[in-house]
Amino acid sequence: MYSDILLPTDGSPGAQAAIEHGLEIAQQYEATVHALYVVDTRLSRSGPLLESLQRDGRETVRELEVAGTRVGLSVVTEVVEGVPAQEILEYRATQGIDLIVMGTQGRTGVARFVIGSVAERVVRHSPVPVLTVRRD
Repeated sequence: MYSDILLPTDGSPGAQAAIEHGLEIAQQYEATVHALYVVDTRLSRSGPLLESLQRDGRETVRELEVAGTRVGLSVVTEVVEGVPAQEILEYRATQGIDLIVMGTQGRTGVARFVIGSVAERVVRHSPVPVLTVRRD
């Protein structure tokens, strides 16, 4: 049923809860996991902040890669720059993703209110199923 599962992550506890569900589903279907981190260019387009976000992204997808390979899954990692919801949907289209599993609550603070809900935008515009996972 699912051969390619996208797990977009921002490294937050909410994303971690979704990753756990996504890895379990991927194991059941022997699917390839796609770990995607989007460096939000609305926060920074250059300089030390952008470099820090890129570094965080590489570390975050690497952790997901380790977790996936530990349970026998094939994991593809990618760090891209742009607007998160748009980049997630673009990645889905170009990689033939069958299912997106993501947290409903990512980063917090003022940025969340300015930027809005990434999960909501993805659910609204995705042509494939999106499983949203609440953080408990």
